[in-house]
Amino acid sequence: MIFHRFESRSDSKLRGINGRRIYPAFRMNQFEARLAQHDIVLRRGQLETLQINVGRKCNQACRHCHVDAAPWRTEMMTDEVAQKVGDWIDSHRPAVVDITGGAPEISEHFKFFVEKGRGVGANVIDRNNLTIIEEDEFGWLPEYLAENEVEVIASLPCYSAENVNKQRGNGVFDKSISALKKLNAVGYGTEHSIHLVYNPLGPKLPGPQAELEADYKEALKNEFGIVFNNLLTITNQPIARFAEDLRKQEKWDDYLELLVNNFNPGTIEKLMCRNTLSIGYEGEVYDCDFNQMLGMQLKNGKPLYLWDAEPGRLEGHGIQTGIHCLACTAGAGSSCTGALA
Repeated sequence: MIFHRFESRSDSKLRGINGRRIYPAFRMNQFEARLAQHDIVLRRGQLETLQINVGRKCNQACRHCHVDAAPWRTEMMTDEVAQKVGDWIDSHRPAVVDITGGAPEISEHFKFFVEKGRGVGANVIDRNNLTIIEEDEFGWLPEYLAENEVEVIASLPCYSAENVNKQRGNGVFDKSISALKKLNAVGYGTEHSIHLVYNPLGPKLPGPQAELEADYKEALKNEFGIVFNNLLTITNQPIARFAEDLRKQEKWDDYLELLVNNFNPGTIEKLMCRNTLSIGYEGEVYDCDFNQMLGMQLKNGKPLYLWDAEPGRLEGHGIQTGIHCLACTAGAGSSCTGALA
């Protein structure tokens, strides 16, 4: 694995546990300090995935949500921005078009991006919270997704009703099970790919992905007759509501220390920021969805928008980092595609 040295781009105000800076002479955040210890530097590689955040509106308000999405959010992509993004997809033909939100299906442009992505031969991903399928106006989703061969990545943080409802709200587990049965009925888990997402309940790292997947498959098959393809384990990011909860519970320092102490250099090569462009609902460009939520926009003398971005020119570009990046590199690692190592 070969990386090139580069100057730190991160916010000099980011500090270490208990407010003390680590490596103050170099103004490094703790993530960069760990990289430096292993003589590793992050740069962007070849683009594979365009991840589109179509807006912040959602039918849920989960405590672990790094997007801070909720039913009362109003920030959504406009027609003008959607058309520009669609034109970019036509021109640059990314291998993967990953549609997220909020609940991305709420966007009036959801079908546009699905069909635009499929039209250029991309694998299209729907980041689905499952309960959206149980909303009356979205009953069409299972059949539509199957017809367009959309890969579904669905949040189900546990196979226990108690744990799911605690993290995502009362009644969410039953709605999720109902939605999964509807997706199975149109071929998901057999003819079409559906992957479930596990987030730990509280400030801890996920268990081994393969073991959790086996437990999920056994429990969901035996209790509900549900099948799925893979389980993706994702470490909770110290961002938005989860960060607020950590501070209220006085567990912020402990969680950051857990992430620092479990830094795994073997995760670096597969980090999503190396091959993904994340764009916000206004078309602004970020290295990843987590940087997007922290406002860490890519710049080229001025803030960069998708329609001004050439994928080839971004290769080798330094990646903006912060202490939140420790969540992606702790233990087995974490990304939108699950464990990394």
